[in-house]
Amino acid sequence: MKKILAFALTAAISAGAFAQGFPSKPITLVVPFAAGGPTDLVARQLAEAMRKPLGGASVVVENAAGAGGTIGAAKVARAAPDGHTLLVWHIGMAATASLYRKLPYKPLEDFEYLGMINDVPMTLIGAPKLPASTYRDFENYIRANGGKLNLAHAGLGSASHLCGLMWQSAVKLDKAMTTIAYRGTGPAMNDLIGGQVDVMCDQTTNTTAQIEGGRVKAFAVTTAKPLSTHKLLKDYPSLQEMGLKGFNLTIWHAMYAPKGTPADVQKKLNDALLVALKDPDFIKKQNELGAIVVTDNRVTPAGHKAFVSSEITKLKAAIDAAGEFAD
Repeated sequence: MKKILAFALTAAISAGAFAQGFPSKPITLVVPFAAGGPTDLVARQLAEAMRKPLGGASVVVENAAGAGGTIGAAKVARAAPDGHTLLVWHIGMAATASLYRKLPYKPLEDFEYLGMINDVPMTLIGAPKLPASTYRDFENYIRANGGKLNLAHAGLGSASHLCGLMWQSAVKLDKAMTTIAYRGTGPAMNDLIGGQVDVMCDQTTNTTAQIEGGRVKAFAVTTAKPLSTHKLLKDYPSLQEMGLKGFNLTIWHAMYAPKGTPADVQKKLNDALLVALKDPDFIKKQNELGAIVVTDNRVTPAGHKAFVSSEITKLKAAIDAAGEFAD
């Protein structure tokens, strides 16, 4: 018994000493997408905001794109569990659990959940040629012509793909629209503006400028309530208030560490994240992206994991119903 107690005491002291010396080298935030996209921008702004609460440590961003984000996620899952390699990812953490029938990691088992970062609202938009000006007119038009229309998205597992799947599932169309996958939001948006495709659902970071410029028509937002504080989107209804009960989809971002990262290191990282999320400059930059910084229970590791678990369940229903898989 004495040996067991001595071992436990030694382990506790070692863990505490490790945490006190953390970070001992630059911290890398792995982003599973190319540089310049919305997730990359979030990660770079977060890296800057976390430096001070981590004692001035160097926090850098590494882009590891490919396979719908799963390459970067797998890289972090395999990394040394010392807190120096972290993952910043969006709703794809939940979506890939159903989109990929074979994953090189288990989303709820192979990571330590550190906390949520933000929510990015989405907008349902259409080509300028569509003969509708309100959401109700738009939905009626889609119901009557769904089989003749195209729904654009930025690739399997993208925010626009997931939103399109969930919306079509929620409105229960008799004839589903034909989905067209693009290599990114840019070309999808260009074809929507040009009228080659009819409908798209994507995050405000990509749609706000196009709506403001009158290049696309906007019909609704995907949050539970209208975006009353958004200078441009405040006048558009939420899908939930238009009758799609329970519809609430945001493209959230969060931070993860490899499984087995010491508890004290996890606490240091979560503490630094909480400070970053209250940084006025970070909040301002997030607002400029159309993102809302998370302030609820999801900023805690337990709340974060519970939320992702619920998102996996929610997205699985829409993905299975569509029968669209990435492998």
